[in-house]
Amino acid sequence: MDGVAFFINFAVNMRKNSPASYFLLFIAILVVTSCSKFSKLQKTGTDQQKYDAAMAYYKKADYYRAGLLFEELIPLLKGSTESELAQFYYAYSQYHQSQYNTSQFLFKKFYDTYARSDYAQEALYMHAFSLYKDSSPYNLDQTSTFTAISAMQDFINTYPDSPFREECTRYILELRSKLERKAYERARLYHKISDFNPMSLKSAVISIENFRKDFPDSQYNEELAFLKVESQYNLAANSFSDKQKERFQDVVKFYQELVDKYPTGKYNRDAEKMYDDSQKQIETIAKVEAERQKLKESQPDPATKPAKVTTPAVSTPNGQ
Repeated sequence: MDGVAFFINFAVNMRKNSPASYFLLFIAILVVTSCSKFSKLQKTGTDQQKYDAAMAYYKKADYYRAGLLFEELIPLLKGSTESELAQFYYAYSQYHQSQYNTSQFLFKKFYDTYARSDYAQEALYMHAFSLYKDSSPYNLDQTSTFTAISAMQDFINTYPDSPFREECTRYILELRSKLERKAYERARLYHKISDFNPMSLKSAVISIENFRKDFPDSQYNEELAFLKVESQYNLAANSFSDKQKERFQDVVKFYQELVDKYPTGKYNRDAEKMYDDSQKQIETIAKVEAERQKLKESQPDPATKPAKVTTPAVSTPNGQ
């Protein structure tokens, strides 16, 4: 009430006969009257009066007051005909205040309690939809997104002929696109921060391959296929000599996969430079290996050398 008193004093102390002062004073009186009426209802109203008021507040979109009354009434109405609707609209009161984590819990609780209710299907859908609304942006942890997808799919499985089915399918695709963006950014990040570090480069190649398996039709696959070639090329170039041949051969393989799938791709020219250099590196390594083998063969095999002959010592009898 201190805030309301300040508001009234402010309106009274404004310029005398100012239209704004009269308007603010009128608003202040309404606020005071409304608060007094609601407070009196909470303290002295019967359960039925509170229930009727809660429904009236809900219809007027005063979800805060409706929620307060429904929350107070639910344990008192247990077993009555009004209990079902009180719980249903209490969940909606939280939803309309953007309290999605609370509303998803309340809608699921309603569905579990009133599985045969006429509102059961809608409650299960709103449970899933609240989770959808509560899903984190793609750049944050995506646990909530996986939970929302699972809830949407559970709803479709439970009510395959539901009028909400099409909406759920659309929301699942939207949520999956968020996971797709998250995986894409992670793969690009491994490539970006690699700084020619072999472990980071290997992580980039693995994450790109996993992305392709999880999202085979993604719009990002062409770009990531190129980054896979580039990451593998940098990995091969910065590897120990005994690992370079195999890794440059993978560059060639990844390049061929790129041009086979995207024959006119915008990254092909840059990828071709790495492909050509990898071919040269493989040829150079092959020549070095051949020369080593030739040198090895030109040296005598220790196993073919004649065994060293030793003459046993002749013992002389003592005293002879």
